[in-house]
Amino acid sequence: MALSAAIILAAGEGTRMRSNKPKVLHTLAGKTFLNRVMDSVAALDPETLAVVVHYQAERVAEAARSYNERVTIVNQDDIPGTGRAVQCAMTQLKEQGGLDGSVLIAASDMPLLDADTLNQLLAFHEQSGNGATVLTTILDDPTGYGRIIRDSEGNVLRIVEQKDANSSELAVHEVNTSVYVFDAKLLAEAIANLKSNNAQGEFYLTDALETAKSNGAVGAFAAPDPLSVEGVNDRVQLAALAKAHNKRVCEHWMREGVTILDPETTWIEDDVRIERDAVILPGCFLEGSTVIGEGAQVGPYTTLISAVIDADAHVERSRVQESHIGRAANIGPWTYLRPGNDLGEESKAGAFVEMKKAHIGNGTKVPHLSYVGDADLGEHTNIGGGTITANYDGVHKHHTTIGSNVHVGAGNLFVAPVEVGSGVTTGAGSVVRHDVPDDSMVYSENTQHVVEGWKPEWER
Repeated sequence: MALSAAIILAAGEGTRMRSNKPKVLHTLAGKTFLNRVMDSVAALDPETLAVVVHYQAERVAEAARSYNERVTIVNQDDIPGTGRAVQCAMTQLKEQGGLDGSVLIAASDMPLLDADTLNQLLAFHEQSGNGATVLTTILDDPTGYGRIIRDSEGNVLRIVEQKDANSSELAVHEVNTSVYVFDAKLLAEAIANLKSNNAQGEFYLTDALETAKSNGAVGAFAAPDPLSVEGVNDRVQLAALAKAHNKRVCEHWMREGVTILDPETTWIEDDVRIERDAVILPGCFLEGSTVIGEGAQVGPYTTLISAVIDADAHVERSRVQESHIGRAANIGPWTYLRPGNDLGEESKAGAFVEMKKAHIGNGTKVPHLSYVGDADLGEHTNIGGGTITANYDGVHKHHTTIGSNVHVGAGNLFVAPVEVGSGVTTGAGSVVRHDVPDDSMVYSENTQHVVEGWKPEWER
């Protein structure tokens, strides 16, 4: 069905988070609450997508625009409450043009709110002919949520906030999720005369349902998955929700043919993709747009951030960010791959190796204790331990090129910009400052000086 407008409420501070940033900018599975809710709502293709801001308004508005450049930002004034937020939104949206159809209202602190649930809500609203429909759910522990009060026939009478509820109302387990669908005209009438005669002194959007009832039926649709509409008020709830969501993500990939040895210590964000027969060992964090190929093995204790790991590669006890690891490559342990690396097939970056913007050819090995930055290494080259590409002169970064089938001795230093040809052999401890032609040997001459008896007698 056509959705005239969607209003996302993101004006609150979220004091129970005890944070210097607004609650809606906290993250779950790699995305902020606001980003996740905006994506789900945008999937419904509303004619207008509005986000209401107040606390740290510019910061939240900037984030919202980065998630969806077509968003309309509404500034709520100092009058508190969800009802006031909707009043401000409706006033601004009317000034931009008339609203004709349904209006969705959603809180921004439900990070797992999904488009499928919202589509079911809209379909129910349209089929029922209600003037307003509330999205509800049943919770074992409803503490903190507004309770849904129904009459004997199951119709919604009202929603009572926790602080305003009596003992019988507190015993109700069906709760308000703070997601609603209103017919636009009815919503405008319902919010026109809200009052703040409640324990919080706020304009509650839930009170608009009283007006809506006198002008049209008010219904309720129970979300089939309570997790999808669970709100986050503090970091304890956030941790519990994140763990529950991650458990589902791990189970999904295991059913797709991925071995996850210990789901309790494996964290996988939503945009990660894993092919069958990959193995994820304990203690791994798979983040961003990471892709893991068929038969690859990751872990233990590895962090991948928007990394691409090709089939049959191994990455052990390492951190890999925005880098490509070729087929059957071997990474780790204790390897740090900063952004911009491309490692070829059957290559190696070993223990205590750091790389940045490095291209490593097929079969080339950087076994241990080395730094390779801003460099191109050809195929089947071996880099001796303790080798450094000195790419920074204090002002600019410079490039190092090392050819194929090169044998680099231990403890070498390549002072960029420098180019070493193919088939070159370098001596241990060499400092290479100038270009080296193909099939050469290069070494640095240095004189060893021994000074005997140099310490004072009392130190001997």
